[in-house]
Amino acid sequence: MHSTPSLPHVLVVGGGIAGLAAAARLRGVVDGTVRARVTLLEASPRFGGKLLSGEVGGVRVDLGAESMLARRPEATTLARAVGLADALQPPSTAKASIWTRGELRPLPTGHLMGVPGDLDALAASGVLSAEGLARAAEDLTLPRTEVGEDIGVGEYVAARLGHEVVDRLVEPLLGGVYAGHADAISLSAAVPQLLAIAQRSRSAVEGVRAALAGAAKNPNPAPVFTGLDGGIGAFPGAVAEACRAAGAELRTDTPVAALRRTANGWDVVTEDGGTVTADAVVLAVPAPVAARLLAELAPEAAAELGAIEYAGMALVTLAYDRAELGPLPGSGFLVPPVDGRAIKASTFSSNKWGWLDKSAPDRFLLRTSLGRQGEEAVLDLDDDELVALSRADLREAAGITATPYAQAVTRWRSGLPQYPVGHPQRVARVEAAVAALPGLALCGAAYHGVGIPACIADGWRAATTVTAGEVSPDLLSGTQ
Repeated sequence: MHSTPSLPHVLVVGGGIAGLAAAARLRGVVDGTVRARVTLLEASPRFGGKLLSGEVGGVRVDLGAESMLARRPEATTLARAVGLADALQPPSTAKASIWTRGELRPLPTGHLMGVPGDLDALAASGVLSAEGLARAAEDLTLPRTEVGEDIGVGEYVAARLGHEVVDRLVEPLLGGVYAGHADAISLSAAVPQLLAIAQRSRSAVEGVRAALAGAAKNPNPAPVFTGLDGGIGAFPGAVAEACRAAGAELRTDTPVAALRRTANGWDVVTEDGGTVTADAVVLAVPAPVAARLLAELAPEAAAELGAIEYAGMALVTLAYDRAELGPLPGSGFLVPPVDGRAIKASTFSSNKWGWLDKSAPDRFLLRTSLGRQGEEAVLDLDDDELVALSRADLREAAGITATPYAQAVTRWRSGLPQYPVGHPQRVARVEAAVAALPGLALCGAAYHGVGIPACIADGWRAATTVTAGEVSPDLLSGTQ
């Protein structure tokens, strides 16, 4: 690594993956160029935010995010840079099902976030009724649907293919990412590839088919998703260790109470009464926390940030003796909300992840998720009630009657920011207001994407903003 004289001091507030990525960028962890002295303050006792692992029944497993998009380069690039290259592992199986209309039915192949590019595969799956299939086929002859700059995902897909496609395919797939509602979620923010198809193609089916055919021509296609041997929960610790090795100071249990602009930069006041002086600040915190810290400095930005809604969810992890279970199909199943079940998905973790199967061959771990925006009351049920609801649905969906020998419930209250129609414009207003405060940048899941690669990219972008540098094209293309 090489550094430059008179390095600025950047304080990063927040030790989730976005904040850690910002610190890694500033200390040259990926590309070897040290851009700043770094102090990172995390309010909680640990780093990683929604990336968390723990033991259930003596087996280490993810209790938060379990995979990351591999066709964006940022996450795999950072993982390799912090020594996790050999730990990257795609799922052992990607065959998922939809529990709908009383049965587990295969998730149709050839789709983009539930929008089919192959009507024959859709029909073969049995997910839709005959009436729903007939309505979906009308997409091929309907006139173009005008979408402008943005439209709700559900509104666009219903106009093209009917409400069954929204209810039984788009809703459960999109809900797995945002824990929100398809009608409210922005097509521009959540599925920009589909927005581009809508803007250039009359037919959604033909546009998706062409896009998938183009992707299939790649001679060395990357897996869509990847995990890590030992779980995604190991990622933030590895990044934190690499940042420390590169000279960053990282602190936990240090919540920030206030930001103050000074003649030469910033004073960051911690809740224990301490003050950290910095030339620049990266706020890598949830939108409500950023709104509180910016209420006096940037009231317009704070108001916009305060209006960003979040959804909560609970994950129920169950550990079984494998001998007591029959075979379970694929990687798990999604549940359309229209079917009125308690759970919204189940992942057969020991099927999905080879590292988990290898680490505990006599055990079988799976998990369910419950709750989404506007339906978080389920999180107030006690652990035993959430486990009972999950087991009842697992029994009906997949015939699982065995009793788990261990269980864990993880609640993620206000865990996922929502991206309604107009979200990109809201983010632009926030960033314009913050730009009036030199040496300040925001990053995290509330802005340009909720996935791990998007959060890492946002951390890199914020680091670049506060050091007035340029993001290396090689860095963002994942070639370094």
